[in-house]
Amino acid sequence: MKDTLKHKGKRKQLVKVLEDKGILSRAVLSAVTEIPRHLFMDSGFEDHAYQDKAFPIGAGQTISQPYTVAFQSELLQLSKGDKILEIGTGSGYQTAVLCTMGAKVFSIERQQELFKKTKLLLSKLGYRPKYLSFGDGYKGLEEFAPYKGIIVTAGAPYVPKPLLSQLAIGGRLVIPVGDDPQMMTLFVRKTETQFEKTELGEFRFVPLLENKN
Repeated sequence: MKDTLKHKGKRKQLVKVLEDKGILSRAVLSAVTEIPRHLFMDSGFEDHAYQDKAFPIGAGQTISQPYTVAFQSELLQLSKGDKILEIGTGSGYQTAVLCTMGAKVFSIERQQELFKKTKLLLSKLGYRPKYLSFGDGYKGLEEFAPYKGIIVTAGAPYVPKPLLSQLAIGGRLVIPVGDDPQMMTLFVRKTETQFEKTELGEFRFVPLLENKN
């Protein structure tokens, strides 16, 4: 598993693409510059790792398009040390981005084979999320709540109530809602009972799976 100068050069080109598409956060762009995305993908896709595209990672899942990862990460407006819940660990790439940005990451994955594989990979590459869980993303992770941010990396047909309830006051939930395509939606918790909702355009995600445990 190597990260070569060629890979690093391609990452710089990718960052330029993300900047051209409107990503402004230096923390996000710095994480994309640093993280070897090709190591989170099947070796057959290595040559395509720094294209701004999603690719299959097995178990019917995908590694999200870099722009989508950057867009969602930027929306969280996270500061170092913030507690972030990620729904859908997937390949672990988004997890690595959040860890590199200094977040305390708690992450849930629904697919058993993916969970085992990604847990090993993150450890091997030196990324240290606080907690990785195999479970139902619709339920969140109540035992570690509240979270400063919650990021959902799969398309949810509706907004799960437990995720809203596990958000800290002032916290931000970034979730793609709908069937296909989904509407990227931001909820900011204003009070115990009030949330401000903003819709931010259409994206395509694999569906968020429910109640398999």
